[in-house]
Amino acid sequence: MAATADAPVVAAIGSSDDDALQVVRLAARDAASHGRPLSLLHAFNWAAALEAPSAAGPRAEAEDLIERATAVAGEVEPALPVYGEIVEGSPLAALIRRSESAFLVAVGDGGMSRCEDCIPADALAVQLAAQAGCPVLVVRPGPPPQGPVLVGVDGSVSSRTALGFAFDYAARRSAPLLAVRITEPARSVEGGGAAGSAEDAGVELAEAVARYGRRHPSVRAECHSVVGDPGDVLVDRSRSAQLAIVAGRGDEPLRGMLGAVSQSLLYHSPAPVIVVRGLVSTAPDGA
Repeated sequence: MAATADAPVVAAIGSSDDDALQVVRLAARDAASHGRPLSLLHAFNWAAALEAPSAAGPRAEAEDLIERATAVAGEVEPALPVYGEIVEGSPLAALIRRSESAFLVAVGDGGMSRCEDCIPADALAVQLAAQAGCPVLVVRPGPPPQGPVLVGVDGSVSSRTALGFAFDYAARRSAPLLAVRITEPARSVEGGGAAGSAEDAGVELAEAVARYGRRHPSVRAECHSVVGDPGDVLVDRSRSAQLAIVAGRGDEPLRGMLGAVSQSLLYHSPAPVIVVRGLVSTAPDGA
């Protein structure tokens, strides 16, 4: 699926704390850089509202939240078209619906990056990244470093789509690109083992980066071919990245499923993460 020209960047707004407003800031920046409007979405729980002394109170709080988020977006990008929406029901269900017609959905990480010993598979960000119909940006609490745009490439069709997406992001942000291909340690050294596989993977990566790079000659791109655990390597490299980009699930980008590498980045990367979903590969000539 390719997003329409007027498809918005959708930002999930669950509260008015600093973490939620960081989602608004990054979403506004991305919307402006892609020439798209920003849609602020808050899911309103009527069941909880009815338990309050007055349903008007929670509704007014939701409206105030949208108003504050709109003001924050305006501080970041004064000329950006911004509109807000309050919907009834589950935040996950509402965001999945909006993802079918959005360019990108941005959501907070729900504290995942600060959780060392837990794997919150039912977290909103994880479920959305697995089920959305468009790329999902998972925002961390603090501002990211001004490092490169990091993208993991494993040779699959979906990872090449992520590579093209990453080149476009790097160009719009005037940022360098770091493309990483990880070869897992071979169980046997017969026929060259891990060293031979890593060398072949490095050549394939360099060729793919060169092909996509022709579309974005202004982007300074580096290729790193590494032997190791893919999740561990990408999380480590993400510590100095302004953004980490990965495909949803290798050669099987099925709705409702995430690969081990994308999960590792979602749970542990200190940088914002984009899980690329719902895009049709637009490989350059010769890819």
